Amino acid sequence: MAQQEDLFKKIVSHCKEYGYVFPSSEIYDGLAAVYDYGQYGSELKNNIKTYWWQAMTMLHRNVVGIDSAIFMHPKIWKASGHVDAFNDPLIDNKDSKKRYRADVLIEDYLAKIEEKIDKEVAKGRKKFGDSFDEEQFRQTNPRVLENRKKYDEVHTRFSEAMNIGDFEVLRQLILDCEIVCPISGTRNWTEVRQFNLMFATEMGSTSDSAMKVYLRPETAQGIFVNFLNVQKTGRMKIPFGIAQIGKAFRNEIVARQFIFRMREFEQMEMQFFVRPGEELKWFDYWKNTRLNWHLALGLGEGNYRFHDHEKLAHYANAATDIEFKMPFGFKEVEGIHSRTDFDLKRHEEFSGKKMQYFDPELGENYTPYVIETSIGVDRLFLSLIFGAYAEEPTPNGETRVVMKLPPALAPVKLAVLPLVKKDGLPEKAEEIIEDLRFDFACQMDEKDSIGKRYRRQDAIGTPFCITVDHQTLEDNTVTIRNRDTMEQERVNITELRHIIGESVSMRSLLQKIK
Repeated sequence: MAQQEDLFKKIVSHCKEYGYVFPSSEIYDGLAAVYDYGQYGSELKNNIKTYWWQAMTMLHRNVVGIDSAIFMHPKIWKASGHVDAFNDPLIDNKDSKKRYRADVLIEDYLAKIEEKIDKEVAKGRKKFGDSFDEEQFRQTNPRVLENRKKYDEVHTRFSEAMNIGDFEVLRQLILDCEIVCPISGTRNWTEVRQFNLMFATEMGSTSDSAMKVYLRPETAQGIFVNFLNVQKTGRMKIPFGIAQIGKAFRNEIVARQFIFRMREFEQMEMQFFVRPGEELKWFDYWKNTRLNWHLALGLGEGNYRFHDHEKLAHYANAATDIEFKMPFGFKEVEGIHSRTDFDLKRHEEFSGKKMQYFDPELGENYTPYVIETSIGVDRLFLSLIFGAYAEEPTPNGETRVVMKLPPALAPVKLAVLPLVKKDGLPEKAEEIIEDLRFDFACQMDEKDSIGKRYRRQDAIGTPFCITVDHQTLEDNTVTIRNRDTMEQERVNITELRHIIGESVSMRSLLQKIK
């Protein structure tokens, strides 16, 4: 656990040192749970969004994109249920005066029990070696069974309390599990109560005529209210999807874990409209399609898992999360939900406008059912950083820090390094960049020894380094170095576009999706 915490701190520090993520308003001591993306972070973020957008709209001929406004009519949030039900259960510690989400405190407690079980399994694996039968060990080891029983008992009570919104049971669970405040170390807790997460503001020129509006807490509603606009103007036939990338805002009380949970974040959502009765077939389709999209990033199949929801939202009939193994455990990066016809029917009710589709094949009108895929750009960014960060020994006995980002997503695709700052080598390097900059994000790096420059580009995540030396001036060849293998090859300058393009193109990444 301590190792994972150290890794987490290292990565947060690395993100700042190498221009990926900065604390927002840092010269004014920052703003809690708000971050700025630096020069490399913004490039990586844009590449992530391009990968998602193209996978949605280019690989699926029946998915199109929109860009709806952040400000929306306040009745939309009444219809969606956010005004009345978009709440978190909060609890205060009377000694530290700190506020926590009651459900998160219990989830963290459950995660610690799982860690204990995993430690016992790791001990067993070390003790028995190749003959280790993990399944049998989990079913027979007394300590594993004891922890599993405790986990199941707490989890059952927790799930039931969350399903019916019983805050007294949540508080009692926190007391029974002897959960302490991380700051005061005491169990002096208040009652659990509701807190709405939407940011409210006013729209209008005077206080008398101002209308109360909200910063959107999700991008999905902008898709639902434009359902008929897109369907009619695009002559879309069911099944079809509408995709959107945009900012959302939630007044998270327990914003934490770097950019994992923030107050201002970005979502990539797609709502897929289907015939009633066919929703579970399409739910399975999108569940597997989305996992394959993640696996194509090459971060390792073992780092992903599905987590089916036990507590379903009142409008859903199926829901699952794709979780990624972060240093602080498996956490949700994407949700796939079968939302039934709840949203369109609610907007029909509140707006007084028909939100139905005429199906020419069936010859009838109906309200479509919806399958939603919703992914947090910032959470995916974080999972990429965690999956890509590595510390490796080098042939000369040193350790290098390298970001093994998928080449298509890397902020800088190649760095051109003149061996020395004289003899015409910088000019030749500039000539190469001038030719390749229309195809790739390039960088010229002249400062320090060639070894230090390699280390710097490794830490940024640059897939290729091109070294220009005196031989280059004689035969037009350069040394191309691969970030992941550190292997070097002598190639003609005319080959660079092809070699680099094959590896870093978005096409190369999209083709990996099964």
